[in-house]
Amino acid sequence: MNHIISIRDLSRNEIDQLIDEASRIQSSRFNDQLLKGKILALLFFEPSTRTRMSFEAAMARLGGTAIGLDSVEASSMAKGETLADTIRVVSGYADTIVLRHPKEGAARLASEFASVPVINAGDGAGQHPSQTLLDLYTIRQSMAIEGVSVGLLGDLRYGRTAHSLAYALSLYGATLHTISPKGLELPSSIADELREAGTEIVEHRDVSEIIGSLDVLYVTRIQRERFPDSASYFKVASSYRVTPELLTDVRDHLIVLHPLPRLDEIDPKVDQLPYARYFEQSRNGIPVRMAMLQKVM
Repeated sequence: MNHIISIRDLSRNEIDQLIDEASRIQSSRFNDQLLKGKILALLFFEPSTRTRMSFEAAMARLGGTAIGLDSVEASSMAKGETLADTIRVVSGYADTIVLRHPKEGAARLASEFASVPVINAGDGAGQHPSQTLLDLYTIRQSMAIEGVSVGLLGDLRYGRTAHSLAYALSLYGATLHTISPKGLELPSSIADELREAGTEIVEHRDVSEIIGSLDVLYVTRIQRERFPDSASYFKVASSYRVTPELLTDVRDHLIVLHPLPRLDEIDPKVDQLPYARYFEQSRNGIPVRMAMLQKVM
């Protein structure tokens, strides 16, 4: 069964195939009735705008139908039903399940009880494979991914998008520059594994140290919802910001990405600069998720 739980479930060849298919789709070369009669179940137990709506739009563009839940409170899980039982039930209603859940490992658990494919739309601080695929797709629109120099800036401890992207970029021989506030560094378990596999990871405390040498700057927000208390959050919330001044002497081809939503970490004035690609990145969620739905169904 074609579950997509982690970017690590996909080989580099499979990733390239999905990106190629997304490119073909974006060129309007696809069957808009390919998934006619198919039903996609969206189980989102955490807030979402882009991921939820783009999966729903992707399904609609392929001729299918989406049904869904927006919260635990709106489901029988509020009555004590287990996630496993919810997945068993929904498997009988739909052809694929897209799950977002606050607990790391929930999507992997769901795949063990589902009788249809499961796509992980984010599990706590774990993985977010569809975001990673659209990130890679956005990079490839501007440059070859092979050997790219990428700065990962922000909350790298709790940021599942950064975790997934780091694993994926390691398949392309990328150099990773991590820039994070103290206490929010890339987990050592991830960094050590990637280094053992041959990925160069260089740690920085200030983005200005490395900004002039980057091909891609990937910015993430400080995730308040992942912090144990407000005091811990506010201590680091304003510790970095991307401004036009920071981008004065960067490489001409630099692109600035952000999985969104953003708070204060990117100055709105950056939106007008040629480096800003985060809204284009968001739009790319449609063709990429269309390619994913085609693959699993």
